Parts: sequence; C-alpha cells; structure tokens
Amino acid sequence: MNELTSIALPPGKRIYFASDFHLGTPSPALSREREQAVVRWLDQIQPDAAALFLVGDVFDFWFEYQHAIPKGFIRFQGKLAELADAGLPITLFTGNHDMWMRHYFTDELGIPVHRLPQTYLLGNKRFLIGHGDGLGPGDHVYKQLKKVFESPIARFAFRWLHPDLGIDLAQRWSRRSRITNNKKAEDEFRGEEQEWLWQYCREVEASQHHDYYIFGHRHLPLDLTVTPTSRYVNLGEWVHNRSYGVFDGDTMKLMYFI
Repeated sequence: MNELTSIALPPGKRIYFASDFHLGTPSPALSREREQAVVRWLDQIQPDAAALFLVGDVFDFWFEYQHAIPKGFIRFQGKLAELADAGLPITLFTGNHDMWMRHYFTDELGIPVHRLPQTYLLGNKRFLIGHGDGLGPGDHVYKQLKKVFESPIARFAFRWLHPDLGIDLAQRWSRRSRITNNKKAEDEFRGEEQEWLWQYCREVEASQHHDYYIFGHRHLPLDLTVTPTSRYVNLGEWVHNRSYGVFDGDTMKLMYFI
C-alpha cells in the first residue's frame, strides 16, 4: 500500500466515486447510451466535486499498444479531459477488465493510474480505495489467471497481435463475463463467509484503521460495518444500477443516477 495521500475537502465540496461502467458491453448501442449517462453524471457533479475516483472496470476491455488504443468512448474521454483541464483531481484504478492500462490517461490527461489499493486522507477521514479483484480469500482460479494476464510476457505476446485481431479476440472473451450475460444471481448478497472483500477489509482493519474501504468489482452496491468505526462500501456498477458514492467530509453515501 502507498504512503498516505491527502486531498483537502473545502466547505460545500464533495468527493465522488464510481466503478464498473463496463463501457463496450453488451452492445455498441447500449454502451453508447451508458456512456452518455456517465457524461451527464459528470456534468451534474462538476460544480461541487473536489475530487473524482474511478475505481476500475471503466472499460469492458482496454489494451494500449505502442501507437494505438481501442476506439470509441471519445465523449467520456473528452469529458475527463475537460474536468482535468479545469483542475479537478481525477484518479483512475485498473480493474480485471481494463488491467492492461499503461500510460495513456496519465500522459494525455494527467490522470494517475493505480493497479493496487491506495490509502488516502480525504478531509479528515482515512480511506482505502481499490477495484477489489483478487483480494480476500477464495477465487483462486482467477488469482492464478490474473498473474498470467499481468505478466510482462503475456503483455509482450499480446502486443504482437495486430490491433484488429487482438482487440476483437479480447472483446469476444469479455462477452463471456457475468455482467455482459446478465448473471445477476451471482451479484446477490452472499453472506459474511462468501463476501471476500468484506473479509479482506476486516483483515486490514485488524492491523491498520481506515474509516472507509471503497471497492468495486462486486457489481452489488453495499454499505457494511467492518468495525463500529469503519465501513466497507462497494460502489456497484452502471450496466444495471448506475450507483456511485459521495463523501461530504463527514459521511459516505451510496446514491443512484437516474
């Protein structure tokens, strides 16, 4: 985990969190509609936003070749550029669908990209923020696959595929995901023993206090007690719920964009 990074929260300002836009699925038309909703949401929060955290799986697939990126989502990228140019601090985390991000958003938009959970002091509250994939007990098959996908050898090999072929293969793979196939039963509350991120929060809290643990990945909006002074908030997703988090300097709330 990182050294503590602080972001001030002036009176009347808020910090916003969202994850799992999954731009690119399940179809171009539905993805475009979701992209437009995300841009409208960004327009709505802009006046009182002190910072914005995008917590992984923003794209259903993303790979940066040396001179190419997946086409599309220019309205979303343009809005991020507008916000960043206006001075809004934006932080982007990779998820399991867009883990192959590299330097594009940092070089072009000045947006830092993180692969691991990071610790922040937001106002006077301590946050641990990350996508959440591969954390906690369980999900052993995915953890092994993640090691393969994140390896320099895998990235090097994939980079040798022509973008037309590589992106098409990856998009075919992503269509097998649970959110693309509307497998919402997998995203029902599983109880304490099966909510691995909840268990992860408790493990971390036992050695280092955080007021809030903010994750995505689960596709289920959750606000759960870790200890009497600590909470785990899962941001949900935007394919079905359009849920997001907002911190006003005192409390963290889950909200829905309509």
